[in-house]
Amino acid sequence: MKEEFLHFLWKQKLFNFKDIQTVNGEFVEVLKTGEMNKNSGPDFLNAQLKIDNQIWVGNVEIHVKSSDWYLHQHEIDANYDAVILHVVWEHDTEVFMKNNKALPTLVLKDYIPKELLENYQNLFSKKEKWIPCENQISEVDSFLMNNWLERLYFERLENKSILIKELLEESNNDFEAVLFQLLAKNFGLKVNGEAFLQLSQSFDFSILRKVRFEEQTLSALLFGQARFLDGRIEDEYFLSLQKEYEYLKHKYKLSPIIKGNFQFFRMRPNNFPTIRLAQLVALYHKRTNLFSDVMSLNKLDDFYDYFSVEVNDFWKRHYTFETTSKKSTKKLTKSFVDLLIINTIIPLKFMWLKSRSKEVNESFLSLLKEIKPEKNAIISKFSDLKVILKNAFETQALLELKNNYCALKRCLECAIGNKLLRN
Repeated sequence: MKEEFLHFLWKQKLFNFKDIQTVNGEFVEVLKTGEMNKNSGPDFLNAQLKIDNQIWVGNVEIHVKSSDWYLHQHEIDANYDAVILHVVWEHDTEVFMKNNKALPTLVLKDYIPKELLENYQNLFSKKEKWIPCENQISEVDSFLMNNWLERLYFERLENKSILIKELLEESNNDFEAVLFQLLAKNFGLKVNGEAFLQLSQSFDFSILRKVRFEEQTLSALLFGQARFLDGRIEDEYFLSLQKEYEYLKHKYKLSPIIKGNFQFFRMRPNNFPTIRLAQLVALYHKRTNLFSDVMSLNKLDDFYDYFSVEVNDFWKRHYTFETTSKKSTKKLTKSFVDLLIINTIIPLKFMWLKSRSKEVNESFLSLLKEIKPEKNAIISKFSDLKVILKNAFETQALLELKNNYCALKRCLECAIGNKLLRN
């Protein structure tokens, strides 16, 4: 038995109220369970109880065993002097108040419906499961599921906002600079994301603002800072970028990032960091009002059109500086743009709207609902459990569910877990 479950039972009043008595035979009527205390001190504050026809206002402390009172040394802590009821699962010792009277103690297991206890034991069984409710989640009604997923999605947005807040603080609330940093991180995908973020932070964004109008200068800046222009390659384009970068390096006192941060191993050529950098250059060179444009776009097709930019002629025939390849446009795919919308544009727009005290309206959410469900190991497993997923809004919410609820067994804080317990 977990103490958190007893907190849940008390807070939700999931026990039989009729004729409940303390271990000493005092009749108890619960008028108010009190406010759950997440700080030090008793578990529930300002409860209101009627004990043997006398109304008491005070605090409630909850333990698995009565002896936990002494184990936690509450008898020497003045914060517990105002406790009016000790709620336990098992009564194994008497607890006394300062006036030497026994503290009223309620044994909760005597009043818990058998079915509720069975549901709890099924949900928290020691049998290894991918998620605790994997055998029942497909049975949860759609109304509850949809409402819970919406809340989960916004929790995920708030979690993503942590990095954005840090970047905004470092850049003096320069949203345009933070957009560049987040885009760079996501252009690097999972393998090279941190290296791309480090690259984007290796120079002041004001430099990019100045050089973005000249594609060669912008290319020299990014490829030079990434250390892709080190050494010597007998290629006209490479040598021209190298020369341009040496000028920029001297002019702006630039320090390139540590060599070898970028990985090519086991990556598809279209995901090579050189190609992703070339695409980032093309985007910032051709879309001069990038921040204001992406903040105003609301339709998925508009994003696809906007991000449909081609790399320059050199990169159409190369994947690296060293070797040539068959010509291809190397445009950003729709699935890649989807990732940019999910992981960069929507979280940043969420913060931007909040910073201006603007409401996150339905058009904000409808964009995510236009995007197809994501494909990854977690989402595939939910599909195996017969959870039907229609769009990226739902898959993002389920990622939050798995990582921050199921994996931590926070079923008592989960709407699905609550529903299954009460059934």
